[in-house]
Amino acid sequence: MVNKESRQEIRVKKHNRIRNRFSGTAERPRLSVFRSNNHIYAQVIDDAAGKTLVSASTAEKDAKAELKNTNDVEAASYVGKLVAKRAKDAGIEQVVFDRGGYIYHGRVKALADAAREAGLEF
Repeated sequence: MVNKESRQEIRVKKHNRIRNRFSGTAERPRLSVFRSNNHIYAQVIDDAAGKTLVSASTAEKDAKAELKNTNDVEAASYVGKLVAKRAKDAGIEQVVFDRGGYIYHGRVKALADAAREAGLEF
């Protein structure tokens, strides 16, 4: 019988390999992306202190009210702009992008592009 790893297990392994290459610091925190079937989440994390500095997601009440769907490219762009705005307000200019083991395509790419347009550097 063939044992095949699930897509989730493969994603987690990829994410762990990515995380071994970099981590967020106080000067340059990590912008981490998680996407589920219904929502997309973004956090700016200082790994040295183990603290989440800024976060945004489509699961927030005001985001749900403003968006038609919470699981499309438009929603991911909204979250990217929102997390970038909150990071800029917190004094964060540069981040390290952590795609969370996902392919840099679709919703993940839309979030990253929107964050860049809103002023975050990575």
